[in-house]
Amino acid sequence: MLITTLTFKSKFVAFDNEKVAVNFVDTIAQKGDGYNAYKFTLASKSEKYGDFVRQQYINPVVYPGYTVDLDKDAMKDVKSKGFDTDEHKSDKTKNDDGSLAGDAADKMLSYYEELMANGGWDDYDKDYMNDEAFFTALEANVAAYGNSLTGTELTYAADGKTVLQKETTGAYQEAFGNGYKFVTTVKSVDDISDLDAYKAGLDAEILKTYGVSADEISAAVKVGVDVSLADGTVVASCEVYEVKIGSKWYVDNTSTSTTALYEIVK
Repeated sequence: MLITTLTFKSKFVAFDNEKVAVNFVDTIAQKGDGYNAYKFTLASKSEKYGDFVRQQYINPVVYPGYTVDLDKDAMKDVKSKGFDTDEHKSDKTKNDDGSLAGDAADKMLSYYEELMANGGWDDYDKDYMNDEAFFTALEANVAAYGNSLTGTELTYAADGKTVLQKETTGAYQEAFGNGYKFVTTVKSVDDISDLDAYKAGLDAEILKTYGVSADEISAAVKVGVDVSLADGTVVASCEVYEVKIGSKWYVDNTSTSTTALYEIVK
């Protein structure tokens, strides 16, 4: 019964605005992971965030003439002329053993780190992405950036000899010690009293890319969240704006600034 209850609560985080805020902030604070944090936002309301990234940023680069409203036949046509077709492949690409995606990730990492240092995912229009290899590189960058904060443990392959991952010290460990622990808690929840004014201030065009209309929003709140060390020392605070659509709450990423969460070790 307990396991069933915990599973239920985890699955339905979206029904509780405090849990949404905590999960959103904690995902960024623990590993600088704005990518997965955005799965709690309006950007993921109508579809998976990875699909949103592909449709809005990757496909327009890879497939000339692509728009998000293409029907099945039109999409098939633009894909047949895309830059990922055989005619655009060099010999290096054709003979790739999987290392090209790794090379792309390595080259992109410094740029990704620069993006995280200047506001994280709040201004995702600055992010550079194209085809499948670059999407893979993006996900690798998310993981590598997180490891640069938390450090990594020495990991061996099944043979007990081959090193899969070296031990490293992360920026959080250097700042707070090897035994540091972040605790994310809600300190306040305030209703947005003038909901009409709040909705009027939202960018309708941006909401449209999420498959959302301001008319769908029935409530909004501002949730104050603290990230603290185990001894209670606050290392970052964030005001999370959320809107309610139907019975679920979503972080309004167009109004929420996460900059402080990327500056914990600054």
